Amino acid sequence: MITQTHTLLKDITQGTKVRLFKIDAGQALKARLAAMGLLPGVQFTVLNNGHPGPFIINLKGCRIVLGRGMAAKISVKPI
Repeated sequence: MITQTHTLLKDITQGTKVRLFKIDAGQALKARLAAMGLLPGVQFTVLNNGHPGPFIINLKGCRIVLGRGMAAKISVKPI
C-alpha cells in the first residue's frame, strides 16, 4: 500500500522543493492563487519561512510572497 504524505505549506522548511497538492480555501483565494500560477501539481521552492518575516516561494523563477494565513490553507508534498 502506498501512502502519500501531505503537509501544510506553513510547516515546510526553507530550501525545500514541493509540489502543490490542494488548496483548502474559498473560491476567491483559489482564484487569487491561480492568477499567481499556484495550481495543483505545480512545483516550487520555499525560499523563506522565518518567524517573524515574510513567507517567500520561488515559482518558475519568480519570487512570490504569501501571507501565513494563505500558507496555512495550502497542502503540499515534498519532492
